[in-house]
Amino acid sequence: MTKKDDQILILGGGLTGLSAGYILTKAGLKVAVFEHDSTVGGVSKTIEHNGFRFDLGGHRFFSKDAQINAFVMDLMGSELIMVPRKSKIFMRGKYFDYPLKPVNAVFGMGIPVTLRILADYGIERIKRFVRKPAAVSLEDWVVANFGRTMFNIYFKEYSEKVWGIACNRISAEWVAQRIKGLSLSKAVTNAFFKFKGKEIPSLVDEFFYPRLGIGRISDRLSEEIKKSGKVFTGTDVEQINHSGFLVDSIRVRDSVQSHLVRGSEFISSIPITKLINELDPPPPENVMLAGSQLKFRDIIIVAIMIDRKRVTDQTWIYVPEKAIPFGRIHEPTNWSSEMAPDGKTLLVVEFFSFQGDAIWRADDAELTEIAVQNLEKLGYINKSDVLDSVVRRVPKAYPLFEVGYAKHFDAVYNYLSQFRNLHVAGRVGMFKYYNMDHAIDSGMRAADKILGRNKMKRRNGQLVNR
Repeated sequence: MTKKDDQILILGGGLTGLSAGYILTKAGLKVAVFEHDSTVGGVSKTIEHNGFRFDLGGHRFFSKDAQINAFVMDLMGSELIMVPRKSKIFMRGKYFDYPLKPVNAVFGMGIPVTLRILADYGIERIKRFVRKPAAVSLEDWVVANFGRTMFNIYFKEYSEKVWGIACNRISAEWVAQRIKGLSLSKAVTNAFFKFKGKEIPSLVDEFFYPRLGIGRISDRLSEEIKKSGKVFTGTDVEQINHSGFLVDSIRVRDSVQSHLVRGSEFISSIPITKLINELDPPPPENVMLAGSQLKFRDIIIVAIMIDRKRVTDQTWIYVPEKAIPFGRIHEPTNWSSEMAPDGKTLLVVEFFSFQGDAIWRADDAELTEIAVQNLEKLGYINKSDVLDSVVRRVPKAYPLFEVGYAKHFDAVYNYLSQFRNLHVAGRVGMFKYYNMDHAIDSGMRAADKILGRNKMKRRNGQLVNR
């Protein structure tokens, strides 16, 4: 393993770290990426098993940023296909279109409930004219923007299943970010006039996807970095050495031994909580305490291989029902026919969890049985259709935006921002709910900061002398 001092060290081999590494190696700089898992990609990876392929949750690529679109298209070329989005919500024993279509809502819930939704929405709009309500929690924000009935029916159960805490404890900052610009009137308008929702990511009805799974984006980035740089997998960062707010080296451990690696610039996309815990010397006590208050939501992916050509025609199926233990289903062959052998398919279900809870502790056989039983109960499969299964646990998949988290994050980030050669980026690195395009952009921006110091800049995806 190289020990050179002038290289750029990237902690974490997910989309953010790899995007940064790709930009920097194209600029001719020395780069080494360290990823603790056996493969790159983080949560944006594709698992292959006996000819079947599935992502760690269905990940679409969509961006309103022309530069990021060009970046991915240039990287992937003919591997990208366009996939139509077709999603439903299963609740109260019925299927509802997502995004909302008024006709489906009226005849699904019934006219009395729909009138109550519209009446509540009207009341909230009137309230906003009198005094704009303070929105502290997800519940506050949704009620103010959609009305109480809409919140109770469409938001409450699924949000609490996903995050594992009550909606009045989930920060409003999260929901405003995730469905920014969306209101009941815009959702209804979009149902009748499709072009009206094109600016709202939550209403996008088609997206790009690599034929062999979303992990191919990370694989391609890694392949390009390796042409002149290094990518180390199965290598954990266990110490980050610094003095005077300058990092000079990291200690990493592979399957054999630990290594001290020196560098000139450092990009961290590992969980922000791990970053501060590995700093040597450690941060002040108040920073460590603040970091301990930042939490993550974990997921478990169960893929069920099925001896049928197709089970559904859906991109996603959301399952708020408390009686069903998983929260979302997707069928990868509806994204790309190359995700399973000919004549076969697979269903992937997502269990939202906290490490150490009953679901997380359940063994693979038990989780598979739970998934199969419930898919059978929903009418998708018969147990005799099942060929095989794979279970993957994904720790720290999503930052948990609990009410009050911002002050803890600010304390940690304000401390880290004092480092002159440490660049924090990415979803878990920045404790942000980034989509794929945001994760890529975060890595690109971290690379740009370093390139600025090296008298380089990027224009329209090309690197040029400043």
